Amino acid sequence: MVDRTIDYIKAQDEAWIVDLSLLRPHPPWVAPEPYNDLYPPEDLMTFNPHPDRQTEADQHPFVRTYLNKPHYGAPPDDRKTARLKASYYGLMTKVDDNLGRLFDYLKASNQWDNTLIVFTSDHGEQIGDHWLIGKLGFFDASYHIPLIVRDPGAVETRGQVVQDFTENVDIMPTMLDWLGLDIPNQCDGRSLMPVLRTGNTPSNWRDAAHWEFDFRDVAEGEQMESELGLTQHQCTLNVLRDERYKYVHFTNLPPLFFDLEKDPGELHNLANDPEYLPKVLEYAQKMLSWRMNHDEQTLTHVALTEDGIVERRAERY
Repeated sequence: MVDRTIDYIKAQDEAWIVDLSLLRPHPPWVAPEPYNDLYPPEDLMTFNPHPDRQTEADQHPFVRTYLNKPHYGAPPDDRKTARLKASYYGLMTKVDDNLGRLFDYLKASNQWDNTLIVFTSDHGEQIGDHWLIGKLGFFDASYHIPLIVRDPGAVETRGQVVQDFTENVDIMPTMLDWLGLDIPNQCDGRSLMPVLRTGNTPSNWRDAAHWEFDFRDVAEGEQMESELGLTQHQCTLNVLRDERYKYVHFTNLPPLFFDLEKDPGELHNLANDPEYLPKVLEYAQKMLSWRMNHDEQTLTHVALTEDGIVERRAERY
């Protein structure tokens, strides 16, 4: 893929854009030499589960169902899971090396200093955390993903790490802003250009991350729907996660609530704890407001009047 990307760039005589999607790390987790020996499995035996699978399953019906779903339960032997993790890490290093080849080409062809580079991923991986394999649900391990942006014009902030929340919906507005193009009104995300150029987020920046997981299985999901007592359309969950708390809402299952300051591993559901009930209500209301604020807005800034079409853009935040 990197070779073909370089060949494509070489063939361009005008400005170009490339969406390079590298498959690895991805099942099957088999790392070729020399990447298969870089990370000793015995050094990777640290996981984040409950003491046993049954305690994990008792946390919530959704977790119990996925622990028993084929290809999602982690191997019972931690040594096997550690070998999978070693291969996964090796494949990540292979990605690093191949991206290095691409960056070397950009430098050699004098394109490094006029190319915006955005490195991110579509999801994370459980690899034994909560006795699970794969990506699913509401856990940070599946959704906390990398975002590295190199703006050639942002010299003063080069290498700075920003801890504020961002989401994948911010990537397209960032690219459009960098190119000097208009950002469509219906975009849910915001440009990261102010952050890249100053190192600081605007005063009205988001204070949480949000995501949804649609777990309907059209091909083989009837048994799972039956076990959870859900219709196909009810197989979804929404998450609101800020610095301190995480709220998980299901359409027809009990909610989850975690105090991440006291429980960073997301091991103790506090949704029914009397001490936290006011917080659960507060975060349920926050989630409702977030969803309402991000309803379809393609034409909400347009009105038909006697004088013709009138447009007035509005800030979403």
